[in-house]
Formats: sequence, structure tokens, C-alpha cells
Amino acid sequence: MSLLLSGPRAHARHCVALAAACLAASSFAQTPGAEPSATVVVSATRSPQALADVLADVSVLTRTDIERSAAADVAELLARLPGIEFSRNGGPGATTSVFIRGGDSRHVAVYLDGVRIDSQSTGGANWEQIPLAQIERIEVMRGAGAAVYGSSAISGVVQLFTRSARTGVQPSAQIGVGSHGTVTADAALRGRAQAFDYAVSLAHARSDGFNARTTSNPDRDGHWRHSAHLRGGLEVATGHRLDATLVASRMRAQYDGWGNDDDISDHTLRTTSLAWQGRWSPQSTTRAHAGRSQTTYETQPSFYRTETTLDNLLLQHEWVLGGQRLQASAEHLKDRLHNPASDWVPTLRGERTQDALALGWRAQFGAHALQAHARHDRDSEFGGHGTASLAWGWTFTPRWRLSASAATSFRAPTLYQRFSEYGTSTLQPEKGRNAELALSWSAPGGHSLSLTGWRNTVRQLIEFDAPGPCASSFGCYANVSRARLQGLTLAARHALGPVNVGASFDWHDPRNLDTDLILARRARRLATLTADTTVAGWRGGVALRASGARYDNAANTQRIGGWAVVDAWVERPLGDQLTVYARIDNLADKSYELARTYATGGRQAQVGLRWALP
Repeated sequence: MSLLLSGPRAHARHCVALAAACLAASSFAQTPGAEPSATVVVSATRSPQALADVLADVSVLTRTDIERSAAADVAELLARLPGIEFSRNGGPGATTSVFIRGGDSRHVAVYLDGVRIDSQSTGGANWEQIPLAQIERIEVMRGAGAAVYGSSAISGVVQLFTRSARTGVQPSAQIGVGSHGTVTADAALRGRAQAFDYAVSLAHARSDGFNARTTSNPDRDGHWRHSAHLRGGLEVATGHRLDATLVASRMRAQYDGWGNDDDISDHTLRTTSLAWQGRWSPQSTTRAHAGRSQTTYETQPSFYRTETTLDNLLLQHEWVLGGQRLQASAEHLKDRLHNPASDWVPTLRGERTQDALALGWRAQFGAHALQAHARHDRDSEFGGHGTASLAWGWTFTPRWRLSASAATSFRAPTLYQRFSEYGTSTLQPEKGRNAELALSWSAPGGHSLSLTGWRNTVRQLIEFDAPGPCASSFGCYANVSRARLQGLTLAARHALGPVNVGASFDWHDPRNLDTDLILARRARRLATLTADTTVAGWRGGVALRASGARYDNAANTQRIGGWAVVDAWVERPLGDQLTVYARIDNLADKSYELARTYATGGRQAQVGLRWALP
């Protein structure tokens, strides 16, 4: 795990001030997309819900957003949203962490086509393993979601969905080249014939990379990735549908090991799922889902390997009773960890299960909306654990809404944190209490303005601490501290004539309450400012991304400077089927760090072609 930042402090402050000034003006904005009333999301309640009715803080990214961003991976893409930052030890393929509202990376619950992705070694998703080329849509819910999802959802939930079917037969392809010898290519075929639909895609990416480590071995650290995806759906009867998905990805990345040696990391991710939905009547729907994710991480020639297998079974039923919806769920989770022996790590095998029952209720009473969830998890290691959430929204004018919510959450320690040589078998789950208040305004055309404040207190925080209770003389995992994550997010979007403008600004205070120090690798200020338009058939835009300073260690003695960069993109259709595109990231070639002593790629350009049948 590592993190971000470096660059002249004054320049970062100037850019952050610029973004804040744009927010304070009357021209609030972001690129207008689909109307909230027309957008349906599932991340807030684990069932379909119009975005305009959601009481949680949710963002949606479409395939168009992904293509225009030219982001190298999911973490880099998410960091362009309010309240989210990331760290990476070098280039794509290096160890990556995502922080939502200042929470740790392991405090984010991640799902790919409804399948859990997590690591029973480090804890949290291995973000570098997720193949962005196969993703069509991403939903991000900021805030505690454990009353719906169980363990892990302390600071947020990320739901990723692979490419879905289209009417008829629709092939598509894309190829691009860029800086550092980067080449990307993917192809997809999607279609629907009577009751059956399908989607299949293949992708390849490679790069010579750049010198990622500034303190040793001045060589290029490249990577390559192969990934594939298969989805099939069948309408077995009116209102009854089966869906199956498969995602497979493998990445090999070079990194600087000890001294001047080069090591190779080998990542694999495979997810499979089978889902059934039965609509018995307009008021009654049942959903069943079975999923498995398998992740491996291996290094050579300095051998280390860890394997995590996660199984989840979910049965959920929803009733519609007038203006109210009731939801009941039963879920079974099984986690397994296997670390083969190496020269410095003994063999480790572990397994645990969790069984859960959950209830949900949401209702509309005129201008007031209410939502409540309760869940009880029984862990094979820790016994029972209950979580709950309550949210209220008041639409006091047709365009203004005030909302408030409170929720509890928890994260069980990983099998590695309990049973490795650094593990402590008496570790207890981390526990969170989250409260937030939001004021939002929206108008037709995708115009919006929102101000959200939150406070999330996490107790029994697990950290790597002094030796003593475990077998290692180097150190042990322990429940050693409390953290308070609090902040404000101001976000807006608006159209100034032909120009769509968007901006967000985050004030964060992620603090260790026992030491009164800022949590490692988390900035206290984040800002974005975007603008796009269409001129003479060309569509293009610019984006400013800025981050304040942060500390690379818990003692707050290793400071990483703030930074700000400007990106630009342009695209033009060449007929009905072909689109040419180009992008430049870090236009000013600014030198900054995502982690202390780890470089970033400087100015990077990419050009390419996309082809698809209309």
C-alpha cells in the first residue's frame, strides 16, 4: 500500500482555489448526463431504484465516461469522483489502494456483477486486478453500507458491471497507442435473439512503463494484461430470467525489488456468477444469486503467493405495498485463504463463514421519504454482529431536498491478520458509526448542486503494531486505535451555453483520535473542475484534478506535497461507425508522487480508433 503526492505546494493551492472559486460562482456544473429520474441504480439498497429517489450519496459512471477518461485502471477512474482518492506504488499493476471519504481501502465493499471481490491477506479489493476494459458501468455509494452488505462496507460500496447485451447483433472494437510504448486493444460482440441475449469481449493492454522507483534501479517497469468476459441471459418464462457471467484477467507487472533487482508480480482474477430473478406479480419479486471470486498474487524470483477464494449465496425477496417497499434477504458467505510456504513465510490455510439475515423498508409519504435497514451477521469466528441504518429525505420544493442518515458498520479482520505469523487470534472486528446530512438542488437538463457533510467514527481500528502477542519479532496486528473521518463535499454541474461545466471540492479530516494525527496517505483537500463542449463536429474537454498534501506515515513525519494536473481529451465521429479520439494527461508534465519515492508517468498522450455498429 502506498500513496500519492508531491509537487509545489503553492501551485496546488492556487489550483484548489480556482476550483473553489468556480464552485462559489453561479455556474455550478458537471457534464450533464441522463436525468436522475431516468437512471436506475442498485448500490444503495441492493435492488433497483431511481437515482432521483436514492437517499444515499451515489455516483454513476458509464462506458462513455470510462472511454473519455482514458484511465489506466479502476482506481484512477474513481479518483475523479468527489470524496475519493487513491495511492499506487508506481504504474498500473503496482499495489493500489482506494480511499472513500478518508476510510481505509479495506473499508470499501467491492462487487463485480454482484460477486464479492476482497483479499483475505491484505484486506480489501486488489484494485489493480480489476480489468477496466470489461466494465460498462460503475456505481459508487459513499457512506456506510454494512446494514445492506455486511462486513467491509464502512466507508463505501463500489458495484462494477460488465458489458451487457444489445438488441440485434452489435460488434465493436477499439485500438489505441500512447506514451511509454502503451498499446491497448479490445473487441466485443453483443446481441439479443428472442429470449436469449449475450455479450462477449476480449482485451489486451501492454506498456513499457517508466522508472517507477526514484531511489533505485533506474529502468522501465512495464506491464501487460489479458482479460475476457462472457455474459449470457435467458428469459425462461414471462417475468423469469437467468443470467450467467464469467470474468477472467491476468496481469504481469515489473517492479523494483530489494536493491537493484527486478521482480515480477503476477495477478489473476476470476469471477463467476449465476443469477435468477422471478417476478411473480407487479408487487412481488424474488432474486437469487450465487457467485465466486478467486484472486491470486505471486511474485518472482523473490517468491511469495497468496490465494483468496470467496463464495456468496444471496436470496432476496421484495414486496411493493402501495407506496412502500419491503425487502428480506438471506446470505451465506465463505472465505478461504491459502499462502504456500516461501523462504520467509510458512504455509497458511484458513477458512471462515458468515450467515446473515437482513430486512429493508423504504416508503414515500408525500414530500417525505424514509428508508431503514437492519442486518444480523453470524460469523464462525466472532459470533453474532448486528448493523442498522436509517435515512430520511424531505423534498421541500420541487428542486430542493434535505436528507439525513445514520448507520452502523463493521469489518471483520482478515484470516491473515489473525492466523499468520504476524496475526493475533484475539483480534476483534472494526466498528463504525456514520452520520451525514445533505442539501441538494436539481433542475431539468442534468443541472445540480449538492453539499454533503458526514462524520464516521471507527473503533477498534486494526493496525500493524509492536511485537508481542504474535509469533513475529517484527510486529503484530492489533486493535490499537480509534479514527474519526469527517468532512464536507460540495459538488455541482451546469451548462453555460454550449459548455458543460462541473466541479467538486472536498474538505476532509481523517484523524487518529488516539494520537490526534492525520491518517497516513490521506489528503485533507481534493478538487476537480471539468468543462466540455462540441465545436464543428469535434467534442472535447479539459479537467483539473488537485490534491492537498498528505503524510506517508502514521507519525506524520514524512510529508508528500500537494499537486494539481490538467488533462485534455477530444473525439470526432468519422461516419456512423468510426470514432477517432486523442487524450493528453498531465498536460504541463508536472512531477508528483502517488506514493513517497515512487514516480508517476509525467505527460502522457494516447490516440486511437473506436468502431461499433450503430
